[in-house]
Amino acid sequence: MKRIATFAVLFTALLALPSAANDLVPTGTLRATYIGTNPVQALIDPASKQVVGPAAEITKALAQKLGVPFDIKGAQGVPGVIDSVKKKEADIGFVAYDPVRANEIDFSQTYSLAWNTYLVLDTSPLRSADEMDKAGLKLGVGERDAGDFYLTRNLKNAELKRVPPANIDNAIAMLRSGEFDAFAANRQRLTEVVKRIPGLRIVDGDFYGVEQAVGVFKGNTALLEAVDALLDDARSSGLIAGAIKRAGLSGVDVALPRSEQKR
Repeated sequence: MKRIATFAVLFTALLALPSAANDLVPTGTLRATYIGTNPVQALIDPASKQVVGPAAEITKALAQKLGVPFDIKGAQGVPGVIDSVKKKEADIGFVAYDPVRANEIDFSQTYSLAWNTYLVLDTSPLRSADEMDKAGLKLGVGERDAGDFYLTRNLKNAELKRVPPANIDNAIAMLRSGEFDAFAANRQRLTEVVKRIPGLRIVDGDFYGVEQAVGVFKGNTALLEAVDALLDDARSSGLIAGAIKRAGLSGVDVALPRSEQKR
């Protein structure tokens, strides 16, 4: 009888603890989100139907380090990722760092750079990313994409035309109709477009290396420190480089160590 009572006390105590006794993950499962249309972060493997790519591998490694299971899913664009973190529906969210977004969530160090460039029609005289900031040129970009924020801050002469995000086919139609002269996006997305749609070309060079990072709820210092430590390990172990290679990504590099990063 005494043993039964002792067991009941222990069982009750275990139920009161967070899953895996891990205060960093209140639900007991590490919940992650990524931009569902951005293959630089992650994508659904058509064969296994599992989420694969750098975000998936980083999430899995962090969950293993914390001793908890994980769940990762795509969100509707940048707002979807940021809202999921702000509403505590996700513990971590994969989204490019930008000072504007840093007002809403806290960011880890950069783990990779996704280079952005321009897509033009085959018949376009434009050949290089360096040619784009000229008076009279109209440049398309996904609204509130990292490229949008960067070009808004840095363009001096060309006109920026924002299009709804996560709809690259609509952007291509606008490019073909002459609504803008070039469309800005990450090189991986544009490489996929060129493979499936004839009559398009990616120009030489890039205009911006988008800082892929991990966002956490504002003020969640403990989880942010755990993420940063994991990213240090993932960089030195080759996990990030391997994840980029396994995903077959184009125009994506491992970021420098955080001591060498500039923000």
